[in-house]
Amino acid sequence: MKDILTEIDKLQKEINAYRPLNKEFLKQIREYYRVGLTYTSNAIEGNSLTESETKVVLEDGITIGGKPLKDHYEAIGHAEAVDLIYSITKGKSVSEEDIKNLHRLFYRRIDEMNAGQYRKVKVFITGSKYPLPAPTEILKLMKALSPRIKKLRKTMHPVEASALAHKEFVFIHPFVDGNGRVARLLMNLILLQTGYNIALIPPIIRQEYIQTLEKAHTDDKDFIDLIARMVRETQRDYLRLFK
Repeated sequence: MKDILTEIDKLQKEINAYRPLNKEFLKQIREYYRVGLTYTSNAIEGNSLTESETKVVLEDGITIGGKPLKDHYEAIGHAEAVDLIYSITKGKSVSEEDIKNLHRLFYRRIDEMNAGQYRKVKVFITGSKYPLPAPTEILKLMKALSPRIKKLRKTMHPVEASALAHKEFVFIHPFVDGNGRVARLLMNLILLQTGYNIALIPPIIRQEYIQTLEKAHTDDKDFIDLIARMVRETQRDYLRLFK
């Protein structure tokens, strides 16, 4: 793990050497990752839109024939949530309201009543042997999450802190749906706030991602390692865009 973090820090220095970016190139980079993060995060959850279809939906506003309307709503809502994380990147903290707003933007076209609202029903994760908190526990757990994230950021490498924030949010599972996507948005918000780029988790590693997250209930080393590898791969991709 230490070797990966050392490599990440080295790659980050290379990226920083290109900064500040001119406005036009920065706009292109942000749009590239806006589409990439929306596609990968939705695909992990079963969304049927391909990356090129996601790009068409977001940039041209065109509906893809034969694809569910819900999949289009997920793409549009997720992209709006990505815009939000960019808008609050300059801050150095993540509030409970920030998290609720991310879910609200993502989910409002799908279920306006539950968008940005904590669940009032019991839920479970298919394939997981670990129970999720009862609805009555969620408010207390979410109130404690922001201070917890602040502590992680003070004591750990930013990549480790972002991975643990992702994990701990998922284990609370505060919303009726969309928790995985909000967890990845939260992780990326923390990365952006600490000067890193957005990290993508491609759907091809979905099984490893789910398995290491499940294992993280007792040992989160493999999950943190996976997130670190994804940060590193996205950094390499970022540098390729320059070269």
